[in-house]
Amino acid sequence: MIVRPPADPPAAVRAERRFSLPALVRACRPRQWVKNALVFAAPAAAGVLGTADGVRGALLAFAAFCLAASGTYLLNDASDVEADRRHPRKRFRPVAAGLVPVMAARIIGVALVLLAPALAALPGDWRLPAVVAGYLALTFSYTFWLKHQPVVDLVAVAGCHVIRAFAGAVAVDVPVTSWFLVVVSLGSLQLVAGKREAELRAAQGNSTRAILAAYSPAYLAQVRTMASGAMIVTYCLWALNDHPGPFYALSIVPFLLIVLRHNLLVDRGIGEEPEELALRDRPTQLFAAVLLALLVTGIYLT
Repeated sequence: MIVRPPADPPAAVRAERRFSLPALVRACRPRQWVKNALVFAAPAAAGVLGTADGVRGALLAFAAFCLAASGTYLLNDASDVEADRRHPRKRFRPVAAGLVPVMAARIIGVALVLLAPALAALPGDWRLPAVVAGYLALTFSYTFWLKHQPVVDLVAVAGCHVIRAFAGAVAVDVPVTSWFLVVVSLGSLQLVAGKREAELRAAQGNSTRAILAAYSPAYLAQVRTMASGAMIVTYCLWALNDHPGPFYALSIVPFLLIVLRHNLLVDRGIGEEPEELALRDRPTQLFAAVLLALLVTGIYLT
């Protein structure tokens, strides 16, 4: 008689056996925290990151948004666990794979979501916790409703990026210019359209994300092209008209290269995870470093 090994235990049983802190950390998606670096944009543009108060305020906003984002990721993964288990890539996420129990993800997610605005309120100013609360409200609206609404879902995700950038200005008490908001808004829309386009191409009709059925690659490419073109024009007008000296004008070159590089990668089918491009794509990193160096030089030497 051949004795067959027992079948793999259900996900809930595997979770009880294998739940660990490293799995929980992965479920919090620390790689996604790179998006929260947007909180440094306004303080850097205002030239206050060279002061202790500026650094302290920006780091506080960054930490609060990391907590808020991780909390919403845990709650979202707990809500979408069954759909994620049918997805070729998302099924390896700790909650979907059974490495983090669904109930634990919900409890820790709620704790992080409550801790985020509490951390933002430490300096005693109500504005930053209000912005964090607005981010959470938009995120939950997206998770439970807006992600099912074509076009609105693109704007909602882009809006989360804009709120991050606005939070940085609030944290260090600097004004936000219309140029800044327009560039960030258009850049966010380009990233989101590219993400959806890459997801649609990778799914090939077998996606568990129902909203993708409302789009075509041609439409998303059109949105991406429109957003990137308008953003380039806006950035050029800002760099050439509002700032003396050559550094801002020279920054147009690496800015343009970043935009074109992103569009190239999306056309190749890469871009489903924009943060991975920032962490792994060497040309993008090089262009971003040059852009940052030129802007910092322009801020502090002119």
